[in-house]
Amino acid sequence: MLILNKKQIEDSISILDVLEAVERAFLLQESGNFLMPDRMHVEHNGNVLLLMPAFAGDRFATKLVSVFPENKKQNLPVIYGTVMLNDGKTGKPLAMLEGSSVTALRTGAVGGLGIAYTTPKDINTVGLIGAGIQGFHQILFAAVVRNITDVHFYDPFLKDAGGFLNKLKKYLPHINFHRKESAREVVANSEVVVTATTSTTPVIPDDKKLIKGKHFIGIGSYQPDMREFPDALFELLNTVLIDTGHATGESGDVRIPLETGMITEDQIVRIGRVINKEAEIDTSRTTFFKSVGMALFDLLTAEMIYKKALEKGLGTEVAF
Repeated sequence: MLILNKKQIEDSISILDVLEAVERAFLLQESGNFLMPDRMHVEHNGNVLLLMPAFAGDRFATKLVSVFPENKKQNLPVIYGTVMLNDGKTGKPLAMLEGSSVTALRTGAVGGLGIAYTTPKDINTVGLIGAGIQGFHQILFAAVVRNITDVHFYDPFLKDAGGFLNKLKKYLPHINFHRKESAREVVANSEVVVTATTSTTPVIPDDKKLIKGKHFIGIGSYQPDMREFPDALFELLNTVLIDTGHATGESGDVRIPLETGMITEDQIVRIGRVINKEAEIDTSRTTFFKSVGMALFDLLTAEMIYKKALEKGLGTEVAF
């Protein structure tokens, strides 16, 4: 079995490789040739264990995530993750991958593909609300799918933007970065806006005039009470794009507009149907893509990482 840590994962694969893997996951979802059981959620003593399996072709993968809120008191990560990749015919363990890296990469690719399929090809400004690890990866992938010249970002909890900016400038030295004092400023200066927060109230201003004609990618909200987008957005939409059907119940950004009648089930379309050309999106209008994630992303990304790591001789082989 091959063990891959964070650095080995990053060294093994390119952004284009991850985009390819996640796009294949979207197409696989539309084909129906997979098995993806519901996520298992176990709570014990205030801590949470999440188990997310997916089966497709001759591989299956399981992501195991632990959430221990009290870890922050010990200056430890609250979330740890591992992805196990197995042979689908024999069950043989093939690889164990550091989970946070897999998650960050595949979610960055989801956002990047959202931009690729919902925005005009000539956009060059992107906005970011939420300058954390996921926000960082969203910008990396955005800069690959579009010719981005300027990034405008806002995060009220980011005391010092130096570290965030230095990381981005290392990979994207040709892009101009602008820290803004409000989400309104970000939206006003950007053609596409990515949100990567866990807010329970909209972080985008409820201003139809401000947001009309813009393009929005929702990455952050993943629970029924979380919501990053305002009512005004849904008044402008013909279609709400989602990554998986689970989004209608898992994210408040889809569940609440549905329950209040701001949108209907008929308006909701999986982005995989746009990718395989079964559906079309008018990118000249206001667009919205909401992702909550799914285990197929982890499976296809882990499989790609494993393949590339073997080709490059990366990782540590252990007898199992």
